[in-house]
Amino acid sequence: MKPYIKLLLFSGMIVGAASCTDLDTVIDTQYTTYPDNPIALSAKLEGCYYYLQNEAGLGRNYWEGVMLQGDELMGVCFNGGYYDSGRLLFPTVHDLRSDTPGVGQMGDLMSGVSYCNSVIMELTGGEDVENNTTIAPVRAIRAFYHFMMMDLYGDVPLLDHTPAEGEVIERAPRAEVARWIEQELLSVIPQLTAENNDNTYGRPNKWMAEALLVKLYLNWGVYTCGDVKSVTNDTPNEKLNDCVAWCDSITDSKLFEVGTGYRQKFFPNNGVQVKDFIYAMDFDPVANPTKYVGGHQLDRFMTFKKANNCDNGPWGFLPSKSVAGAYILIPECVARFNLPGDERNEMILGGPQYVADYNNNYVFTDQPLMYQGQQVTYKQLETSDFVDLPTLDVGADSEAPNIMKGYHLGKYPSIPDDYDLRDRLSGNDIPIFRYADILLTKAECILRGATSTRGDTPASLINQVRDCSSAPHISEGAVTFQELLDERGREFICEMWRRQDLIRFGQFENDWGWKNVVHPEAKTELWRRVMPIPLGVMDTNTNWTQNEGY
Repeated sequence: MKPYIKLLLFSGMIVGAASCTDLDTVIDTQYTTYPDNPIALSAKLEGCYYYLQNEAGLGRNYWEGVMLQGDELMGVCFNGGYYDSGRLLFPTVHDLRSDTPGVGQMGDLMSGVSYCNSVIMELTGGEDVENNTTIAPVRAIRAFYHFMMMDLYGDVPLLDHTPAEGEVIERAPRAEVARWIEQELLSVIPQLTAENNDNTYGRPNKWMAEALLVKLYLNWGVYTCGDVKSVTNDTPNEKLNDCVAWCDSITDSKLFEVGTGYRQKFFPNNGVQVKDFIYAMDFDPVANPTKYVGGHQLDRFMTFKKANNCDNGPWGFLPSKSVAGAYILIPECVARFNLPGDERNEMILGGPQYVADYNNNYVFTDQPLMYQGQQVTYKQLETSDFVDLPTLDVGADSEAPNIMKGYHLGKYPSIPDDYDLRDRLSGNDIPIFRYADILLTKAECILRGATSTRGDTPASLINQVRDCSSAPHISEGAVTFQELLDERGREFICEMWRRQDLIRFGQFENDWGWKNVVHPEAKTELWRRVMPIPLGVMDTNTNWTQNEGY
């Protein structure tokens, strides 16, 4: 499916699965010189980059534990099906538990850091690490893993070395970890390649590290305030001008553009040709058919429950295996997709449905999507649809044979082989850092008081992003914090950042869907802005104290 295959990427995943949260990595040998076989060296480095490309990460659990906390999708069950001990319910209603599967990616992130440290030690012997260009991408991805841990869990261990035997691992304050990430990125950026091509796709390069620094600076006030419960939209951020400067650096490279045509960026054949992608998780279930490693199941969970029993298929083919359909769009999310002529609206699947042609860029045809001889219609969920609101159980998945409960998101459509040959694993690459995010980040920084550069204004930057999807331009006077947050919600739906955005804008506790009805305490439990430390990690690190409230 992809014209490029990452060599031996699974080698790192084997190490990660074996080590879990064991940070005392055994190093049997050390290289006194670098391997003279470039394939061996490549394999050694490749193993560092894919610790989110598994079930605990972007294969499935990340979406359930993190994405469902935002105001985009909710997880429902059908007559008890997909309840699975609350794995979709608890993140949806902000009632996470330490043993909720979607909380567990911390273990893989720690394993990723541990493996990176072992590679750094093997290739350098611990000497002159700061000036070694070979391990620069390893240091960059190690910083990224620390960033993800810090963002999700607050105080986390600062693992900048392989622990000595018997060394007790402690958690560092969030602000200290943020400052370490900053210094690590500033140190490593000059050593990273500026190439952006097939050879660097899915790997850390200069632009990936700069984009990570942009994301760190955008949220600097949240990470360094000392108490996440105190965060509001007005929390000071001393790094706004620095953030703008790094946004400009990425723009000045002239390597990236938002392009024209929004939906095609997320199709199964996406990849290095998408110039909006600065850094993406490269899924390829053809090259790597291991479940939840080579591919993800976003389409399976986002497509409506009866899709495989229809008379024809939603993407121009009939899925050969069952479809989960448990991710439903929250009504407030649907309401955001309200700009006339905006191509992004086409992802919001509601009302009477028509077949999209996967052989023709998923263009929606005039052929009705049929179930038992009737056109399929999606209806918005209402309170009356729930047979058991406390568990978000909607009972049957349809109100009538062809009236399906809930609007759905059509952002990551599949091809027949995803269902027929690969057990519903999809190969759509998942973007992590996009150029559109750099533009909207700069707009936000200026709105928050940063000095404008290059004549850019919040409106001009938003309009560059909107041009990709043919959305109408916004005027300067209309750019408010709420409008900017709404624009981020439209542009980055079901990517990685909505939970983070809501916290930064002080809206994580707002009412949406049925979250605060099922769990009224969510309105005031501000400590839920960080997730609980996973149960398995706490069991391994008995000297740690669980995060407040959990």
